[in-house]
Amino acid sequence: MSENFGSPGQILPLSIGNVVSAAVRLYRSHLKTYLRLALIAHLWVIVPIYGWAKYAAISGLISRLAFGELIYQPEGVQTASSHINPRLWSFLRVGFQVGISLLVIYFGLAIVGGMLAGLIGVALGGILGVSGVIVATTLAIAGIVLLGLTWFYSRWIVAEVPLAVEENINGGESVARSWELTKASVFRIQGIVLVGFIVTLPLVFVLNYIPSLFLLRLEEGSAIYSIVYLISLIGSLIGGILVMPFWQALKAVLYLDLRSRREGLGLQLREPPSQDFR
Repeated sequence: MSENFGSPGQILPLSIGNVVSAAVRLYRSHLKTYLRLALIAHLWVIVPIYGWAKYAAISGLISRLAFGELIYQPEGVQTASSHINPRLWSFLRVGFQVGISLLVIYFGLAIVGGMLAGLIGVALGGILGVSGVIVATTLAIAGIVLLGLTWFYSRWIVAEVPLAVEENINGGESVARSWELTKASVFRIQGIVLVGFIVTLPLVFVLNYIPSLFLLRLEEGSAIYSIVYLISLIGSLIGGILVMPFWQALKAVLYLDLRSRREGLGLQLREPPSQDFR
């Protein structure tokens, strides 16, 4: 991979496809390391509070490792961890701050969508009929919530990456850094998120959605229901482990791209001679 991010005089953003393909290449070339870290992170989730902090920190660790590869300054896991571990609770703070913010925004958007749905029902009830109004209002609510959430998520998509790679920064400043870096690139980032979702969809569909669909047809409390439920949990765990490193690598690529454009770093996205990205 040898894609130039530009120079201070002419800094051009990577295309949506380039960001996603760079993340895929990083994921493939460091598969064992990233999957091992993702497995450890998911096992920590079962431990309240401290385990959640470890999960958030390991997510940041994967992004730091990916970022080091991108700027041709690779680190070992132990070296990178020495930077990440002292910031354990800051990573938890970033996760909670973004998660709670998105939850509040979701409810706010749902209320706005419901109000709009009511207006549509009053204005078009006589024209569309009951079924038409139901369809129109459902689409209106879903559209507002989806567009609104993806817009805000795009502003916070790299919230943990500055904390993982920059010096002298805390959790709140890392979230604010993401908001600042992404302010001129929201629609492009939404496109990147959409393409990334499509790339991971087959895995998520097979491991997460299909077992859940079977559960809908089974009687809750039955033996077969318990078996399928266990399979669903295992599938969800495997799916999370497989998908997590891709998204963290994608965030590292996007973060470097945003900094290169906005701050004129003049960095190159390239591979060490010993790495095979084919």
